[in-house]
Amino acid sequence: MTIDWSRERLLIYAPHPDDETLGCGGLMAKVKNAGAEIYVQFVTVGDTADLSTKGYSTADERFAEIKKVADHFRWDDWNVAFPGDEYHLKLDAIPRFELSNAFERHSPLSIAEIEPTVVLAPHRTSYNQDHQVTAEAVHTALRPSDTRKRHHPRVVAAYEEAADQWRYDAAPSPNLLVELAETDLDTKLAAMCMYGTQTHEHPHTRSEATLRSLAVLRGMQGGVALAEGFHTMRWLA
Repeated sequence: MTIDWSRERLLIYAPHPDDETLGCGGLMAKVKNAGAEIYVQFVTVGDTADLSTKGYSTADERFAEIKKVADHFRWDDWNVAFPGDEYHLKLDAIPRFELSNAFERHSPLSIAEIEPTVVLAPHRTSYNQDHQVTAEAVHTALRPSDTRKRHHPRVVAAYEEAADQWRYDAAPSPNLLVELAETDLDTKLAAMCMYGTQTHEHPHTRSEATLRSLAVLRGMQGGVALAEGFHTMRWLA
């Protein structure tokens, strides 16, 4: 089965800046070149402890990185729903009702506003609490209902990150593989380099070697050179 990406409008949920690139950077490169629209809804960003010399990266630094990556991928728009240290890495303290409503209709990039044809979000089995909460809130916002009254994207899927496997109940292998060209992967890896506060040398879940290895593995499973994997929750043909 193939998708005419030139006709699609993607809405991608990223708990933090870089999750969208880790999970579907290759897909974003592929579909944008085909003519698709791409909107990225970040959920939160704040000062972040890291392994750099100074020991942390500021929210301002991370916003500057987002702007570079947005230009790199040519996103149509992006937004941060809950910025600030009071939310960053604390999304599990926000009521599901509030998060789901933001995603469904209150954010500038809400489902009601964008009317996406494809929605991508993190997988709920991630060990990261912000990823879990985001996945569940998106799931609630996209609950089945009368399509005459609420917009329903045709495709709803979860992207994967290498770090998601750090769970005893980790998700099984993806059931949707999207073939990537070498240039798509190169675009993804270049974007990760722009997230300078978040990239690391190998061995690390966010290293270039890890990202390339996962693309090679998913490609092998589909009988092609490179691919990204997704877990589909809805596919309306």
